[in-house]
Amino acid sequence: MGGLKPYSDIDLLVTVAVKLDETTRRALLNDLMEASAFPGESETLRAIEVTLVVHDDIIPWRYPAKRELQFGEWQRNDILAGIFEPAMIDIDLAILLTKAREHSVALVGPAAEEFFDPVPEQDLFEALRETLKLWNSQPDWAGDERNVVLTLSRIWYSAITGKIAPKLMSLPTGQ
Repeated sequence: MGGLKPYSDIDLLVTVAVKLDETTRRALLNDLMEASAFPGESETLRAIEVTLVVHDDIIPWRYPAKRELQFGEWQRNDILAGIFEPAMIDIDLAILLTKAREHSVALVGPAAEEFFDPVPEQDLFEALRETLKLWNSQPDWAGDERNVVLTLSRIWYSAITGKIAPKLMSLPTGQ
């Protein structure tokens, strides 16, 4: 979706058949730390974001859906401290699966548009509304202003078009 920018992460959506046990969860997160680096900190590694879902938790589709595991560079310090996020309900899966069905490349298995059920528009819009609630006051966005503005522009674009766009493509031209 728009090409890989210098500070973009590589998004991977993984579907598995069974839930992860705690030992596997910890080992996988530790291994992902070795394969990823914060943007600009490595000449050989890119930041990766991995979202792992269990097939039966998202097929058939229901909102809100459950995420089995997520890894991203924002979690690095917690993982190093031995804090491992458990499986949880994740409203963002409505957005992520819509994006995957519209713009993705399957590395293994069928294309996302064939594999995943369509996310109803009402679920997508509810996820967008819930995302807006993340930023109620200045401390909620402090230090992450760029990403918040880009995300807000994507929400606006999606609300108008019903489609998902890369952050920079959703900004009005000339901005």
